Amino acid sequence: MTEADVVIIGAGLAGLGAAVAARNAGKRAVVLEASGRAGGRAWTDYPAALGGVWFDMGAIWLHDAEHNPLVPIARAAGDKLLRSDEIRKERTFIGDRMANEAELADFAHAWPRYEAVADAVLAVEGDVSLAEVTRRLPDDPWAATIEAWEGPVICAVDADRFSALDWRRNALGGSNLVPEGGIGAFVRRRLTQGVDIRLNTPVTRVRWGGSGGQVTVETAAGSITAGACIVTVSTGVLASGALVFDPVLPARVGDAVQALPMGLAMKVALRATGPDRLDLPLHCSVDRIIERSGDPLMPFQCWPFGRDYVQGWIGGSVAWDLARQGEAAAVDFALGYLRQMFGGRVDRLFAGGASLVTRWDADPWVRGAYSYAVPGSALARDALAEPLSGGHLMFAGEACHVGFAGTVAGAWISGQSAARTALAAVGD
Repeated sequence: MTEADVVIIGAGLAGLGAAVAARNAGKRAVVLEASGRAGGRAWTDYPAALGGVWFDMGAIWLHDAEHNPLVPIARAAGDKLLRSDEIRKERTFIGDRMANEAELADFAHAWPRYEAVADAVLAVEGDVSLAEVTRRLPDDPWAATIEAWEGPVICAVDADRFSALDWRRNALGGSNLVPEGGIGAFVRRRLTQGVDIRLNTPVTRVRWGGSGGQVTVETAAGSITAGACIVTVSTGVLASGALVFDPVLPARVGDAVQALPMGLAMKVALRATGPDRLDLPLHCSVDRIIERSGDPLMPFQCWPFGRDYVQGWIGGSVAWDLARQGEAAAVDFALGYLRQMFGGRVDRLFAGGASLVTRWDADPWVRGAYSYAVPGSALARDALAEPLSGGHLMFAGEACHVGFAGTVAGAWISGQSAARTALAAVGD
């Protein structure tokens, strides 16, 4: 395998961002991807179980569109971006009934109340768990629901294991856009052109700190030597030891990886076999109030884009438990959750219907959904992104970004930033 200015491990958004930055700087980059496709956790599939329509198995949205660097790329290419927040209807249940207008207004006001308490606690006590914030709101009827949204649903981790400071450092605003046809398809179509990507090429060892900062990467297909290396694999892969570093990485890097474990978010899609639409409008999001901290929340998007299925999200320890039990258990859990809101009509509607369960836990090249910081370790993202060997060895990805952690935008920005540092180290 030939030499390059920079070798990049992983063809997810961080790897692609780094490769595009190198290409635009007139440098040669080689991207080594262990799996058989580019895009990483941005993956659009066309599952037969859902009638062959496009379905994003991982990432869905371009978050905070007003500040997201991928949005202008899509717009410049003429891609249609759907405004998710505008086309989506929302319904919140309290028990088996829908919340009334006064209750919904209180729910809306509960979010800034919760955030204000979190900021006050963090200012006085330093980093605490998200669950600790909820404990400071014992009389707020919506606190446990907000905890469930911000912890397991959005950040894929139980609130008692999640740094409240990490949550606040990565709070997103703005609008959410969906590239028509899927975000994974957009990535392959717009972000892989002119990039040297070697698929099915897992890296086994990284020899770094050579003469002049030179790095040699070993694969089953041979070795490649470059002026710098950017590692964009997930913290789950880094923690597994599947990728060996020689010499061993400094303790601060290992500590950062351990402080940023992978959460799990699982999607369960159920295809209807009858005409009933549960008295819901098309493209409707459904959630329910959670009465106790730690109880599971499984929100659903029902009949997205007018399709004949619902898809639910479940995260954190419940998702890990269901993954261990198998896909049938995940389907049963989703049906049971819908039954609490809609009763026995759920069983009639989905009887004999196809289903789909995402399994990022089982992907050896990912090992989860995305990273979170444990309480007391919110600065681990900063530490993991720090250059090694004068910038000749860099880590990048959603785990290395503050502001867009856990998102495709965060991975892309992190990859581009790492490439600038690595290319400066390589020089002319």
